[in-house]
Amino acid sequence: MRKVKKRRKIYLPDPKFNDPLVTRFVNHIMKNGKKNVAYKIFYDALKKIDSIKKEKEEKSSLEIWKKGLKNAMPYVEVRSRRMGGSNIQVPVPISSNSRITKAMKLLISCASIRSEKTMANKLASEIWDAFQEQGEAVKRKENIHKMAEANKAFSHFRF
Repeated sequence: MRKVKKRRKIYLPDPKFNDPLVTRFVNHIMKNGKKNVAYKIFYDALKKIDSIKKEKEEKSSLEIWKKGLKNAMPYVEVRSRRMGGSNIQVPVPISSNSRITKAMKLLISCASIRSEKTMANKLASEIWDAFQEQGEAVKRKENIHKMAEANKAFSHFRF
């Protein structure tokens, strides 16, 4: 085969929750190599989620974040394919690793657009909205799924 299979990166667990998924999320938040700042943003966002959630909610803030991440995960995407002089949008299923990455990037980019004061507040409210299956990240996921559904006729052109 011509393509070399990519080795999957192994992430070390984070210091507070001992979860490699948190480290992966923090790496997506991080800018200019400032990982401590990214950790602070994430942990502050989880504290804000604790203050947002009602007393009847028995889930921890980390479980709310994971559920919000799961709600923002797209399962299919469209890729352009050149066929006979025109570009066709072909729906393609996404691997589980890419799904997680896309969900993380959706949550972070949609949080950064919000109009709140700090990034921790923005991220907390976006995670909470994703947990409740609302918010910009979930809308973008649904738009991706709608585009794939609209182009379902071209699914036999998968590559």
